[in-house]
Amino acid sequence: MSIKLVTVSAAAALVAGVALGQGVPEVKVEATRVITSSMTAKTVGRTSSGVPIQDITLSYGVTAQGLDLATHTGALAFEQRVKDAAQQACQEIGRQYPNATPSDAVCAKTAAEGAMAKVHEMVTAAEKIRTATK
Repeated sequence: MSIKLVTVSAAAALVAGVALGQGVPEVKVEATRVITSSMTAKTVGRTSSGVPIQDITLSYGVTAQGLDLATHTGALAFEQRVKDAAQQACQEIGRQYPNATPSDAVCAKTAAEGAMAKVHEMVTAAEKIRTATK
């Protein structure tokens, strides 16, 4: 059985503008896992020992719809949505690839941390808008 490395960036991408009101703000949460089974994926390279590096992405969009990000309660609720999406993405990868590493918990923590930078940018933008309109 070969070991395949799944490189899925733990990152977040801002999909909609907060200040311009161009739709509902959204953060993309992506997860990272290593799998040890054969699968269909795009091989993007090989390690120095010849192990295939596979590129697979599982991501969920998380919106702030219905939340006021300028409030502490709204910001915390949005952070929780992102953490929940990260956990769901990692559990799905684990379900499809039971030999994947790291654990669901480590995967989710990494994915959520990657997304939090954009969450905090969106919260800061919402707070600035609220301050500017007072």
